[in-house]
Amino acid sequence: MLARNALTLCCTLLLAACSGGGSGGLTEAPVIPADPIITVAEDGNTQITADTLSTQLEALPLGTLSDAETAGLLLMREEEKLARDVYRALFDVHGTPIFNNIADSEQTHTDAVKALLDRYNLVDPVGEDVPGTFENAELQSLYTFLVALGQATVLDALYVGAQVEELDIRDIETLKAEVVDNEDILLVYDNLLRGSRNHLRAFHRQIEAAGGVYLPQYLTDEAYNAIVTTGIERG
Repeated sequence: MLARNALTLCCTLLLAACSGGGSGGLTEAPVIPADPIITVAEDGNTQITADTLSTQLEALPLGTLSDAETAGLLLMREEEKLARDVYRALFDVHGTPIFNNIADSEQTHTDAVKALLDRYNLVDPVGEDVPGTFENAELQSLYTFLVALGQATVLDALYVGAQVEELDIRDIETLKAEVVDNEDILLVYDNLLRGSRNHLRAFHRQIEAAGGVYLPQYLTDEAYNAIVTTGIERG
């Protein structure tokens, strides 16, 4: 009986060691998190780091695009350009730093979508990248409308900024739902969303500081408040 108990004890200790219970046991290799694709300033200004994005895209499989995925990429390429162009135009009018700073970030956002267009050999709708010019007729009209809307006062311009970021958030969330299994597209969209939410928070803070009250145009009140009442996302 004693011999059998001793054998049982030895087997138990051996199994525990093999499962990692002891210091000399086998353990799984630690999961090393990927470097953040976005860099975030204290004010929420969020840029996408091209080299980091490129490295992570190369590690992902190249999928097959559906018509909806293709259309979505073409839309977002120009929609991120829209944000950049509107902010640059409003900075020229008012000289308020937030527009210049976030316009620079939007350049990295539209570049991120361009990386996907290149990856899938899609024709870039931006072409020669003429400011304020868009292939998408709806975005062309929207650009003209938004720049005019933000002309009168800085507060009006801040309202436009919030509206643009809302539009981005709504559209990216819609496009994400249409992605079948393309991890590379989801990677870019998720980081674009983080950037847009951070930029919305930045505009919201400045609107409040200026004594304004902004009413959401594209998101529900609940969704808008859930974003602007939470902290900056850092990846």
